[in-house]
Amino acid sequence: MKFNEPNTSEIKAQKLYREMGLTDSEFDLILDILKRDPNYTETGIFSAMWSEHCSYKHSKPFLKQFPTKAEHVLMGPGEGAGAVDIGDNQAVVFKVESHNHPSAVDPYEGAATGIGGIVRDIVSIGARPIGLLNSLRFGELSESQNQWLLSGVTKGMSDYGNTMELPAVSGEIEFDPSYHENPLVNAMGVGLINHDQIQKGTAKGLGNKVVYVGLPTGRDGINGASFASGELTDDNRPEIQKGNPQAGKLLMEATLKAIDMEELVGIQDMGAAGLTSSSAEMADKGNSGMVLYLDKVPVTHDDISPYEMMLSETQERMLLVVENGSEDKFLSMFEEMGLKTAVIGEVTDDHHLKLFYNDELFADLPVAPLSDDAPVYVLEGKEAGTDTAREDYSNEDLNEAFDKLISHPTMADKSSIYENFNSTFGGNTVQGPGFGAGIVNIEGTDKAISMVLDGKSRYVYADPYNGGKEVVAMAYRSIIATGAKPLGMTNCLNYGSPEKPEIYKQLELSTKGMAEACETLQTPVVSGNVSLYNEHSSGGILPTPIIGMVGLIEDVSKLNHEGVNEGDAIYLVGQLEASFAGSQLEKILEDKIRKTDRTINLEKEFRRGDMLREKLVKGEINKIAPLGRGGLIIKLAQLAAFYDLGVQVNVSERRDLLFSESASNYLVIAKSGLEIDGAKEIGQLTKSGFTVQAENFKLERTLEDLKSAYEGAIPACMNSEG
Repeated sequence: MKFNEPNTSEIKAQKLYREMGLTDSEFDLILDILKRDPNYTETGIFSAMWSEHCSYKHSKPFLKQFPTKAEHVLMGPGEGAGAVDIGDNQAVVFKVESHNHPSAVDPYEGAATGIGGIVRDIVSIGARPIGLLNSLRFGELSESQNQWLLSGVTKGMSDYGNTMELPAVSGEIEFDPSYHENPLVNAMGVGLINHDQIQKGTAKGLGNKVVYVGLPTGRDGINGASFASGELTDDNRPEIQKGNPQAGKLLMEATLKAIDMEELVGIQDMGAAGLTSSSAEMADKGNSGMVLYLDKVPVTHDDISPYEMMLSETQERMLLVVENGSEDKFLSMFEEMGLKTAVIGEVTDDHHLKLFYNDELFADLPVAPLSDDAPVYVLEGKEAGTDTAREDYSNEDLNEAFDKLISHPTMADKSSIYENFNSTFGGNTVQGPGFGAGIVNIEGTDKAISMVLDGKSRYVYADPYNGGKEVVAMAYRSIIATGAKPLGMTNCLNYGSPEKPEIYKQLELSTKGMAEACETLQTPVVSGNVSLYNEHSSGGILPTPIIGMVGLIEDVSKLNHEGVNEGDAIYLVGQLEASFAGSQLEKILEDKIRKTDRTINLEKEFRRGDMLREKLVKGEINKIAPLGRGGLIIKLAQLAAFYDLGVQVNVSERRDLLFSESASNYLVIAKSGLEIDGAKEIGQLTKSGFTVQAENFKLERTLEDLKSAYEGAIPACMNSEG
């Protein structure tokens, strides 16, 4: 079959490679590597592998800062997901991924395929998923476009996860104008595996067979990696790949069966860049080559070209390498499960990726340059100018500010969103969405895994270096609050265009701060993802690094995760300081972010967190709740509404400090009269009513009115006409 594609001279003369995302200098580098002109398929393969999404060409220097090793780290960055030891020959596998651009174009399919992709990342390592998490960002919910995006994303994620019968155990959502035309959809998967079952995406062994399994390849998502690596424009909206969770569930079970077969050599998800990235990366990691016979690839249409096959991002597909002679065993198993499958190639020793279609050679590329030789760009950043800090809001109407905050969708109850997700599949969920990190029991043991996904973009914009530290510290606090010992983290770095000096500097400084926090808090990075060029006509998003973290609870039966009762004392652990840069009070009252210093002491953070975790495990305290958006007064309101208990609190502080978002502070619930380092008893839980007092300030609400404002905020927005 002949395909009507531009020839090599047309590609070069008309600079068609630019449409694929390659620059002139990158194309020149390809010419130098090949010592000839690439054809259309070869150009497309280079464009995908050298895209920001696959090569991290603007972020690679910063990623090297992160600590990635520790005694309990079994597998760090470089594979589909990372793995950490939890004892008894068991490990937890986890990773976070973004699906931002696809979700902006088609919120339902973009979000659904984000879940599908992260599940396959976990499963390709050999782990069975035990928990899903999400971190979402939208523009203000008063706008109809953002209501549409939230509705589509929620339904896409929940439909996919629920069909797969996987519990969604935690998440967080923020609404801010910077995400109005560029929502962020980050998904995290956590899985369980035995040490000896951990798989790697490698192709080795001369003559071993390459096996395709999953949905037939279509034209959806072609060159999606390049699409995700550029700015989102009205003219740049390709057909988004579509999820098929029923097929995804079959593929998950089939993959886990395949991993139990000793003849399996390697396996990788066909995710970003599809068949291109999986084949090239597996060959590179195996120090091998690979030949593919594309006429053997299952396809939806007979006229799909080699270029389209290699660049398609059709979902629910895996690529396997199996021992020569064992391929029929795998094919039979996959066919019995109703999945399309075929032997489409074999491993070679010439370190080249060769593609044939009906005996015609369509590509012959050296493997190493595809995976390893993408250009790395080190740019000149520029620090943003600093603003004058505002350290006193005590003359503002703080009663009105409280009402605006508790009824803002960022601080308000999210149950109307998370009730769409099933959090109890598998029957091992100890704590689901609502108030704190998710907790999943390891079946047959007393152990449990605590997991969280969180980000604080306003802090990073205000002070990239210290804000980067705080993003890691916030996830650390959430894990500590469950009584778990933090084990490791994954991150998703969502930023605007790195070619803008101020954004590049944000990326540089915030990753530096994050790396320092990882070292001090003993949370090595085992996997991650980078999503740059999150820009549209309204400008770039706020710098939004999202942190996923897991921790181990040694004996979950000893912890009372519902330990909040009428009459319990409320303690403030820490010190309320005039830290308002990037705060929600600043947003409500000034509609801006002041670029000024935030402060955090990482050593104090570690000591305080470890001390509180130990007291919770010993039963000396009942509940730990880190302070976050909106400060002490908002956390008290959320606690009261969630547990349907009154609050009576009096603090001898300046009244605006009730809204301060200073670092390293916690609420603790325990019996009265307890001695806790750095803590003071500030009140108690009551049967009803919500009263918070400070110097020259008293805020009183009935519990009914508080809950109505808190629980009704998002439904009211979704039912309004934006």
